[in-house]
Amino acid sequence: MLLLAIYFFYRFRRSIVGKSKTEGEYERHENDMDLPLLNLSTIIIATDNFSEKNKIGEGGFGPVYLGKLGSGLEIAVKRLSQSSKQGMREFINEVKLIANVQHRNLVKLIGCCIQRHEKLLVYEYMSNGSLDYFIFDRTKSRLLDWPKRFHIICGIARGLLYLHQDSRLRIIHRDLKTSNVLLDDTLNPKISDFGMARTFGGNQIEGNTNIIVGTYGYMAPEYAIDGQFSVKSDVFSFGILILEIICGKKNRVRYRAKQTLNLVAYAWTFWKHERALQIIDTNIEDSTIVSEVSRCIHVALLCVQQYPEDRPTMADVILMLGSEMTLDEPKEPDFITRRESIEANSSSSGKDISSNYELTITSLSVR
Repeated sequence: MLLLAIYFFYRFRRSIVGKSKTEGEYERHENDMDLPLLNLSTIIIATDNFSEKNKIGEGGFGPVYLGKLGSGLEIAVKRLSQSSKQGMREFINEVKLIANVQHRNLVKLIGCCIQRHEKLLVYEYMSNGSLDYFIFDRTKSRLLDWPKRFHIICGIARGLLYLHQDSRLRIIHRDLKTSNVLLDDTLNPKISDFGMARTFGGNQIEGNTNIIVGTYGYMAPEYAIDGQFSVKSDVFSFGILILEIICGKKNRVRYRAKQTLNLVAYAWTFWKHERALQIIDTNIEDSTIVSEVSRCIHVALLCVQQYPEDRPTMADVILMLGSEMTLDEPKEPDFITRRESIEANSSSSGKDISSNYELTITSLSVR
């Protein structure tokens, strides 16, 4: 009986200490002018107490809810799950990063909340959801003709250029993909989800990590294999994204006999045989501007070059997309593939997956 009483006393004392610690952290950050804070009660009212009917998504960080503030403004609330590996310090750093970047092609942070063991991020609500919702659906993709897709490509490029060059700190996103590009009511693209982003100051241009995070299919080879990342890692991801927007297909590895075929191999093979237009999504055939599509495929192939030094910067990319300048010839790419047994685990994770990659150089032929 005595042991039981001691156990419950310990549990009670621990919960009180934990609550005080969280409230203390909240009070410390409340005076931080870089950190826009919202009261938990405001968010609870806005989301109808995180009602299941208001749930609009789920990610590795936790669920996302649609809400409406008293002013009538619609918001998207990311609620970090208790099992999230993101600690208080990382959470605060992420919020400060997003709060200090303002660009029409980056999702806008309205505020955050750190109360009662809750860690919440409040963003502007994007009525059209994420880009993948349109691109990879045969019916919905018809709503995005070529002019709209080209507008989206250029908008994403401008957002990346801002992160890499024009913001106060150089920011590397590290998880650029179609599901992290949101579309507003006019289909203006906005880059979102900065949970894996890294910031550089001064003249620093690259970094290294033992923990590989990101999404298979979008990761640059030097990052997937060696953990080395730079602005050129984002450029690689952008190149994959361009190809997916044009083709309407995901960059998945496919096995044909003894050959390895992914979207990069698929695009390059047709491009070198001067048949690149055969890879475009059939839903945009009638609206295609041949010169723009051909140029975008060419730029994409330059972005996904095997070595970082062979890839353009985002400033170069924007110049290439918006002019008729002569472009360099892309080199035949080396293809990064994984064993088929782990292909299903192609979502974002914090695991060291470099040992699961192997380098394959494949020759393909167009039939």
